[in-house]
Amino acid sequence: MSRLAIRRREPDANGLLVSITPETAGWSYVGFDVYRLVRAARFERRTGQREVCAVLLSGRADVEVGHHHWDDVGARESVFGGRPDAVYAPPRMSLALTASSQECVVALCWAPATHGAEPSLIHAADIHPFQRGSGGTARTIHNILMEDRAAESLLVTEVLTPAGNWSSYPPHKHDTDDPPRESYLEEVYYHRILRPDGFAVQLVYTDDRSLDEAIQVRDGDVVLVPRGYHPVAAGPGYDLYYLNVMAGPRRRWLVTTDPDHRWQVEGTRDKKP
Repeated sequence: MSRLAIRRREPDANGLLVSITPETAGWSYVGFDVYRLVRAARFERRTGQREVCAVLLSGRADVEVGHHHWDDVGARESVFGGRPDAVYAPPRMSLALTASSQECVVALCWAPATHGAEPSLIHAADIHPFQRGSGGTARTIHNILMEDRAAESLLVTEVLTPAGNWSSYPPHKHDTDDPPRESYLEEVYYHRILRPDGFAVQLVYTDDRSLDEAIQVRDGDVVLVPRGYHPVAAGPGYDLYYLNVMAGPRRRWLVTTDPDHRWQVEGTRDKKP
């Protein structure tokens, strides 16, 4: 099995479905957890030297960040049911969630931070969907905590890709710290599939093919992208959702398109001049 694929598992006694740390991933910045909480179940943790974006994937929860308190956070019953609510917590704060619906699934997106930004509730109504690509590459983007919102390290977005379409396409990478051409960002893809018996395929490859993998993705799987290009294809008949969590030495999303496929961005039919 690919070391880049973290397979879905049953929740533990605390409701933990996924747990990725920089140590287990073999990198320096991104941490990622997913919890499934039943009504009245509570999660509490100190943020320490990290900032966190808690994305309500489904269901609702009461959320506390320090002395800030927001009741019944959560705007959808499924990741396929519209835009999410999310909460941002800076370093050296307490973060607590208590499920207020029958079931609540929350993703915790972590990255190192010194100061961070002010605690905040990101309302679903303030997330403006937009389409990227067209035809067989069309997909819908929900930018949750990208460069237009305050944070120190984290970048968080989610993507809905129709069945049979390609996404994160044309293939791009962000594994070199060379602004303004490209920024170094580690990335997590958390995948959900509308029909849980379905699948998607994610490629992760470098120019020299020292990394060259095709990963079959099932509902609830995570793919780690430490470097290289990383396009995704949704299986025909299976609508795909994924949550992206990125972080690196600077908070900028600057990418390089695979030269073999750049002609699709430049609008010429010829692969190379």
